[in-house]
Amino acid sequence: MSKKAEKIDLHPMRHSLAHIMAAAVRRLYPKAKFGIGPVIENGFYYDIDLPDALNPEDLPKIEKAMHEIIAEDQKFERSVIKIDEAIKLFKQKHQPYKVELMNDLKKYGTTKAKDLDREQLGVKNVEKVTTVSLYSNGDFEDLCTGPHLKSTGQAGSFKLTKVSGAYWRGDEKNPQLQRIYGVAFAGKEELAAHLHQLEEAERRDHRKLGAQLDIFLQNEMVGAGLPLFTPKGTAMINAMMQQVRELNGPDGYEEVRTGHMTRTGLYAKSGHLDKFAGSLFVIDAEDDKLALKPMNCPHHAQLYAAKLRSYRDLPVKYAEFSTLHRNEVKGALGGLTRVRALTQDDAHAFVRPDQVEAEIGKIVREIDSLMSVYGLTYRVRLSLRDPGRMKEYLGDKAVWDKAEQQLTVLAKKFKMDYEAVEGEAAFYGPKMDFLATDAIGREHQLSTIQLDFNQPERFDLSYVAEDGSRQRPVLIHRALNGTFERMLGILIEHYAGNFPVWLAPEQVRIMTVNETKKISAAAEKMQSELKAAGIRTELDVSNESVSKKIRGASLAKVPYTIVVGDKEVASGKVAPRVRADLLRKQEPAPLPFGGFVSRVISEVAERAAKSSF
Repeated sequence: MSKKAEKIDLHPMRHSLAHIMAAAVRRLYPKAKFGIGPVIENGFYYDIDLPDALNPEDLPKIEKAMHEIIAEDQKFERSVIKIDEAIKLFKQKHQPYKVELMNDLKKYGTTKAKDLDREQLGVKNVEKVTTVSLYSNGDFEDLCTGPHLKSTGQAGSFKLTKVSGAYWRGDEKNPQLQRIYGVAFAGKEELAAHLHQLEEAERRDHRKLGAQLDIFLQNEMVGAGLPLFTPKGTAMINAMMQQVRELNGPDGYEEVRTGHMTRTGLYAKSGHLDKFAGSLFVIDAEDDKLALKPMNCPHHAQLYAAKLRSYRDLPVKYAEFSTLHRNEVKGALGGLTRVRALTQDDAHAFVRPDQVEAEIGKIVREIDSLMSVYGLTYRVRLSLRDPGRMKEYLGDKAVWDKAEQQLTVLAKKFKMDYEAVEGEAAFYGPKMDFLATDAIGREHQLSTIQLDFNQPERFDLSYVAEDGSRQRPVLIHRALNGTFERMLGILIEHYAGNFPVWLAPEQVRIMTVNETKKISAAAEKMQSELKAAGIRTELDVSNESVSKKIRGASLAKVPYTIVVGDKEVASGKVAPRVRADLLRKQEPAPLPFGGFVSRVISEVAERAAKSSF
């Protein structure tokens, strides 16, 4: 790392660049009206209302104006004024979005505006707002709490990357602003490395590859966030489910099925209704209200409660591959990574307190095994409550102290690479979130283990202890992939479509040299044998040349390709072509077709990352 990189705190630098960008936009477009401009991962953005639509060709012009402001080395100066004065000031500046924010703050405090980044509101976390802070650089002044650099001249290396639409305050009923994104790092080397990563991410975009490889599609008539999976995409998800089933079985999970909707009273009892009311799809049914199921845990609690349980019965473990529905904001939807219909590999273990450690240990091993199969490295985030916002969580302090201490002790005992982060807990309990790093260095939150003492209390769950008393079980929530949709999107990009054989939507492609009956019959027989063995295969008997057929299989990223001609028919042997990334040294020598089938079966069963040839 460079000396400059060591000295610069990236958060205030990126925050300062958001202001510098806004000042540059106003210099170029004096009628610009500003929304908010927070720091985000690797950079910043600003939402701006402009008279004309920007396009990518406009970004260099804005960058040039930013460099001019940086060269001027303008000081960042902070001032604090009464909120009424600030409202009057921004009215004079013709900044209606800033005025709207401050009017809400004045009327409701931070409770109304808690969904917005408080850095952009010029206030701290308080109920009654009487003053706000402003930051100015040159002739540009913005509502903000900071912190910022001492001057614009201290800004590091940056690049504006894209412009997109964003509804004001995330509501599609509000005006659509233009969101300008930028990335920023301390030095040129770090910026260049990140831009290379962005280029690689564009090449691997799962939306493009998903269409190219015929895995999934999105359809306007069906609706946003509701992907349709082709037979190939469905085969991939089934393979992922089978992997989870093979982990579930030895650890004692039993599969259950619960309905796609339920009475809203169930979620009121669990606490989900109050917490996630805006995310539920609610349906009026005669004199009742039903909700499309957004999560499984309250349903599994009812299955547990249906019988009197003895301490000998525990742990009771339920697993379910259930499609859930959540009313995500339309603007946040994207490909498979954010959807409204999501399929979880959800599981819940109802355990005695003395079983918590052993059960979490089993789940950690399951997650480690899954990550290994996918070729993903990971670290753990110990997600804890925010002590200053206990009203947002179920249960009392003592319960949370106990749960957090227990998870922390286990993280240390299992020698995890973990970081404790406040404010990331589920509303019912702390959790271990597993953050996986993909092939190009991006981090994704995937698997999770959540420790819950509160829902068993709310649902009055119990078991009969050895002394005959009634005791509360502890509920452990567990997801390995998280949702299959999101995981599949991540894996498409992680592998760049070059899936390992066990996961590939098409594992073997057979193609004929010509259309003679003898060759076609032999190729069809091979395909039948492969299908009978559970291997996903397609047959190409088209009139195209062999070289064109091979190119087609290559573009489809098929692991193994077999060309069938007179020689193969006569000898009963095949010489499989192996996809380049799977090839160890050279193309394998011809072998009996039955031997080839056995090798592929073995490779799939072992979840091998490389070809066994």
